Amino acid sequence: MVPTKPLHRNHTSVVHQVISVMLQNRPFDAILATSTTSANPWTTDSVSDVLRSVPRFFFQSPRSVGRQKGFRHRAPLKQRNLKQEFAKIRDNVLLLGPAAYRDPKRADLGLDKALEFYYWVETHFGFAHNEMTCREMACVLAKGNMVKGLWEFLKEMARRDGGGLVTTATVTCLIKVLGEEGLVNEALAVFYRMKQFRCKQDVVAYNMIIHSLCRVGNFRKARALLEQMELPGFRCPPDVYTYTILISSYCKYSMQTGCRKAIRRRLWEANHLFRIMLFKGFVPDVVTYNCLIDGCCKTNRIERALELFDDMNKRGCAPNRVTYNSFIRYYSAVNEIDKAIEMMRRMQKMNHGIPTASSYTPIIHALCEAGRLLEARDFLVELVEGGSAPREYTYNLVCEALNSVGEADLLDDALHKRIKEGIENRFGQVMKVKPVLSCKRVVSVEEV
Repeated sequence: MVPTKPLHRNHTSVVHQVISVMLQNRPFDAILATSTTSANPWTTDSVSDVLRSVPRFFFQSPRSVGRQKGFRHRAPLKQRNLKQEFAKIRDNVLLLGPAAYRDPKRADLGLDKALEFYYWVETHFGFAHNEMTCREMACVLAKGNMVKGLWEFLKEMARRDGGGLVTTATVTCLIKVLGEEGLVNEALAVFYRMKQFRCKQDVVAYNMIIHSLCRVGNFRKARALLEQMELPGFRCPPDVYTYTILISSYCKYSMQTGCRKAIRRRLWEANHLFRIMLFKGFVPDVVTYNCLIDGCCKTNRIERALELFDDMNKRGCAPNRVTYNSFIRYYSAVNEIDKAIEMMRRMQKMNHGIPTASSYTPIIHALCEAGRLLEARDFLVELVEGGSAPREYTYNLVCEALNSVGEADLLDDALHKRIKEGIENRFGQVMKVKPVLSCKRVVSVEEV
């Protein structure tokens, strides 16, 4: 491994070289160390970049579900059982869930090579690991679901430098990663064992573990932690973000259940927490209002949503595009298109946001269903002139509706060309993230 440039100038080439060594399963030994041109080439940023790249190359699947930005799930997240998953993999039994999109052998190789690299730079180059590199290595072990190795690693790092390598920020980051992986019980164990690593639980750690518990629907334990934070004189009182997490989770989880009784109960809990916030003197921000308004709109509680919207304006909390989009989607779904258009025009007039494709799409679909094709065409043109590209389905819907009434000439060739170029450019950007989709899906656009 011979870096062509100093590491403090360009980390990308070094990261690629180290990852290639890991993918080839070559050992990190003295021979590899002597092949470097610099005497001490490693810095905190370069080591962190290498460790940060391991999950992307070893843990993600080439399928599109593994290439999504952020951490999204097609189904509600559930608490995972690692022993059961390992048993299914060993017995070659069908495995569902997040672990189904991961190659176990490749993941084990990434974990082994990450640990080997971590100790290699320390042994052969005298690199002194700090809090940042320790945190990145711990996150690699958490994302690789190596819980036993994570405990051993944290205990070893806690014994170094008087426990300065394992800090509250490191443990909080681990709680977040384990919660995203569906290992909420393990995240809860890390939270309760923070004192073992000489770390103090702060409000950020409480917020992370509450968020992790809400992701799997364990609201009873989440509310118990909130009640503990609300005790008089507690050193970690809740903040606005704590209540926002629970309010947002109640609204999202209620819609995922599909049960009317559960939806009513969860929405009541969300509104009850909102009133507790106001009673305790907290000032809700726009995120809190957006979560509650979106939940009310999706459950057809438009009166409560409008009441919250008016309360936002009275408290001086300016709504944004997300706020208006919730109302636009509701009014478009219940065929009150004029009110949806009024909401969008109000957003533009008050300078509360610039409407994008997410704002125009519900209105255009509702206009096409109502037979108001000329208005749908005008909104499509307005969307394109605003610098956005419509979705392929929306474009095809308007074109087919105009063709059915013999008004295809309302969209000129220049507009067709501009829309197709926008759709193809967006498809090219998606292809960079989802390379498995090798065939173009813009065929229907070309057929119009």
